Amino acid sequence: MSEPVVLLESVVKRYGGFTAVDDLSFAVAPGEIYGFLGPNGAGKTTTLRMMLDIINPTSGRIVVLGSDSAIPVRRRIGYLPEERGLYKKMKAVDSIAYFSQLRGVPRAAARKRAMALLEEFGLAEFARSKCEALSKGMAQKVQLLSTIAHEPELLILDEPFSGLDPINQQTLEDLIRNQRAAGRTIIFSTHVMQHAERLCDRFLIMAHGEKRFEGAMSEARASFAQRLHVRTTAPMDALTALGGVASIRVEDESGAETTYEIELDDGAEPQAFLERAVAAGIVLTRFEQAGATLHDIFVALAGDDDETGAGAMMKEAAE
Repeated sequence: MSEPVVLLESVVKRYGGFTAVDDLSFAVAPGEIYGFLGPNGAGKTTTLRMMLDIINPTSGRIVVLGSDSAIPVRRRIGYLPEERGLYKKMKAVDSIAYFSQLRGVPRAAARKRAMALLEEFGLAEFARSKCEALSKGMAQKVQLLSTIAHEPELLILDEPFSGLDPINQQTLEDLIRNQRAAGRTIIFSTHVMQHAERLCDRFLIMAHGEKRFEGAMSEARASFAQRLHVRTTAPMDALTALGGVASIRVEDESGAETTYEIELDDGAEPQAFLERAVAAGIVLTRFEQAGATLHDIFVALAGDDDETGAGAMMKEAAE
């Protein structure tokens, strides 16, 4: 098995009497798109900054690209912080080239790469525009291109979709997929479930500084109750009487038939429910299984977190 690109073992971060990150352990495999999910103040940014050695953990072990500190391997990492920032008077192409040079790319190669990226992402005509003259979306693209221009092995993106319109969000999703196809490992934090559901090989859900779940979407769905959508002339009571039903609600009552959404008891099998319906003489003109969405899972695991209060305040302190 390949060594993990990032490894955290029992990491804790405390600010006085407040624990921002509590006994966090996980590993990110090479070439993986790994999502960091959680409400604001859950500990995502604090964890990413500890991985990058921007702040130190109170206890625990962090290994990045085989090093006990990210500093010696920083040129192999691309980092997009949550707080965007470009030199306002610098031209877009110069900005991308400048950050590439800081990470060891020779000047001529850095400028050539910067122009190629601007052309690839539809910004060639703004190459010589000052960053202060760019729209928010264009400036965010320039900062993202500055993050990948030196072709890092590991990309760490903190809330990369924040502030982007739907078109640019799709562009960013494509870019992340392309980076993975080029053999890079990507870690990104977000509280927008749709991006994580479409992109992530695996993800971690945090709340109150703790890990609530880590794994693939299939594993998350398997741990939650099965849901069914059925259409029938049978009344709700007849379906409930079949057993294994945790809850049932009407979705649609148009026509002679009614469509119901049924949540089964934990461990109940959809096929067994169907067999009981057939045995009872209940005709189902629709029978569809629907696993939990990532939004459902996120709300169940992290829905009690709070953007206000100690968590958010300590997040601000960490920044």
